[in-house]
Amino acid sequence: MVINSSKFDFREVVQKYLEEQRYEVIEAMSESIDEVAKESVKKLKAASPRGKTQKYYKGWTYKIEKGRLSHGSVVYGKTGTYQLAHLLEYGHAKKGGGRTNEYEHIKPVEEWAIDEVVDRTITKVERMTR
Repeated sequence: MVINSSKFDFREVVQKYLEEQRYEVIEAMSESIDEVAKESVKKLKAASPRGKTQKYYKGWTYKIEKGRLSHGSVVYGKTGTYQLAHLLEYGHAKKGGGRTNEYEHIKPVEEWAIDEVVDRTITKVERMTR
């Protein structure tokens, strides 16, 4: 079989293929971000300390942010718990002197979420290209 390169433009074929794949990759990443955000909230609720009112651990939620050129999610604590989250995560000074212990519960979930989005996106793209 002989392919005449003057009639067959490789750049055009490759560019067309990449253009088709781009939308599939964006869709796979969007799905992964949404799934991981939901699971991150569950993990934070499980890892958070439970106080008298249980307001802190129940307050974790997420918001999906879709823009024209971007897609993301934010996991956050509702109504005023962000101050408490910082104090628990890093510790703070006590009234009578000394410091409280750190209760690191946000950072491990954040690191897991970043790695998980990448892994899930790669897995979904590999499934699509088979």
